[in-house]
Amino acid sequence: MCPVRCPCGTPLPYDDCCGRVHSGAAAPTAEALMRSRYTAFATGDAAYLLHSWHPETRPPAVRLDPTQRWTRLEILATTGGGLLHTEGTVEFRAHYTHSTHSGVLQEQSRFTKVDGRWVYVDGDTSNSG
Repeated sequence: MCPVRCPCGTPLPYDDCCGRVHSGAAAPTAEALMRSRYTAFATGDAAYLLHSWHPETRPPAVRLDPTQRWTRLEILATTGGGLLHTEGTVEFRAHYTHSTHSGVLQEQSRFTKVDGRWVYVDGDTSNSG
């Protein structure tokens, strides 16, 4: 049986990509954390989304819409967010289908390190669809 390709769009299998981060490994970069969060949306892992959110901006709960299917991720730009940085941004487009339509969520996300681990702070979004 072939390994399942990671939903985040890399050529790696899920277990070698976002699956490692979902299982507790630290994301090495802000982009890797953003990809793991997209994959959590795609796989319905609300607990991981909360875990990877900055404690000061984290909502009390995340409700995922079971009729929304995340279909493709495009990374548009990154600033900072590398191994030697403590802050970074990732701009991306996340494509989805909903029960009656399809659309695109575009976001400029901010990330920071807390206790040596990347976390999502917040983002500016726009939707089409």
